[in-house]
Formats: sequence, C-alpha cells, structure tokens
Amino acid sequence: MTGLKILSIDIGGSHIKATIVNSAGELQIDYQKVVTPVPADPSHVIAIIKKLVSSFPPYDKISVGFPGYVKDGTVVTAPNLGTEAWEGYPLSKKLTQALGKPAKVVNDADLQGLGVASGKGFEIVITLGTGFGTALLRDGILLPHIELAHHPLLKNITYDDYIGERALKKAGIKKWNKRVRGILEILKTVFNYDRLYIGGGNAAKLNFTMEKNMIIVSNSEGIKGGAKLWPPNKK
Repeated sequence: MTGLKILSIDIGGSHIKATIVNSAGELQIDYQKVVTPVPADPSHVIAIIKKLVSSFPPYDKISVGFPGYVKDGTVVTAPNLGTEAWEGYPLSKKLTQALGKPAKVVNDADLQGLGVASGKGFEIVITLGTGFGTALLRDGILLPHIELAHHPLLKNITYDDYIGERALKKAGIKKWNKRVRGILEILKTVFNYDRLYIGGGNAAKLNFTMEKNMIIVSNSEGIKGGAKLWPPNKK
C-alpha cells in the first residue's frame, strides 16, 4: 500500500507517546505524549490512548510498543504497569476494536530497536526508563525477545531493581551512573555486539564517556520503529 500512514504508540511506565509515521518511518505530525494513568490497567490505558489520538489525522495501521513481554499481540507480563491486571490481555485485538484500525503490539524496546538500529551486524538496544528494556537485532531482523530486565543480577536483585527508575531515585545520579556503566561492561562481554543504542527517558542522565559504538538515541527516533511492523505491500 502506497502512502501508508501508521499510528505509532509507545506505552511507558511514566508516559504514553504517539505520532503518525509513513512507511519510511518519517514523522507526519509532531510527537505527542501524556502521563500514563494511575492505575495503569487496560481500561485506563486504552481510554487515554483514545483521547491522545482523537485529534490526529487519519491513519491506516497501528503499531504499539508495550513495556512487558508480548506474544502474538497478547500481554504476558507488564511489571511496570501491573502484571496481574494485564496478564493474558489481548491488547492488539482490543486496540483494533477501540481505534477501528488493525493494530500490532510488540515489546517497547523491540519497537525502539526497529526504529534506531542501522540494520548492519549484531545490534543491541537498551532503554533506561521506568524499567530496563532490551532488544536484540541481527542485520535489522528482530531476534526473539529476552526479558533481561528480570534476570537476576545479584541475589534477589534484577536489572530493573538495579538501574530502573526507583533505583535512580534511591541511589542518586552518581551511584546510578556507576551501576549503568558496570551493566554496559557486562553487555559488552556477554554479547560482543557491533553497536549498542541507549534510549529511554533516563539516557539523558548518563554522564560518562561512551565508547565509539555506543549511541544515545531519543524516544522520537525509536517510535519510528512502528513503520517496520507494517512493511509495504504486506497486510
């Protein structure tokens, strides 16, 4: 389909962002965001998405990044929104019904990875926000999602616990930066990636020198990944 317009939504623990992109990932309207509702259960999240995009121009498809494990459009876990409320929720189906257009839902870091990765070699995208997100790509192809955020890093402490938003507030910026730097060393050793992209709202708080193959990216760049979920000439 030529001239395809895609509503791209990034659901986060603190904000929900949205824009419309074309098939090349180019923004068609300004990137907009609202505060994630509390409680962030399915009905409240869908209601605020409808309100956020109500004044948007027409679009043909919907792409969504969700902060948790998503399988075939259904939420499996949502640790930063409340897994109990979301477990087994068919989000792609419900958004299709609510907004009247076909919707696809993937993990939020995966969506950002599709938006920012160069498509050459083995690339990792991490997001530093409410939690810690990861996406792995090989030559631009998204690999099976790994919820590294919930892998134990220390005894009873996960990556989310160690460098997520709560850890930043509790430990302070200096100690948090030291922790993130240590995590980057772990990723370098374990994965031997070609490039590492760092996104999320807290990426701007990093204050140490990055290696040449580490790149800080913006949320507005990542949300362009919505175009990759709807390749031209495919339904």
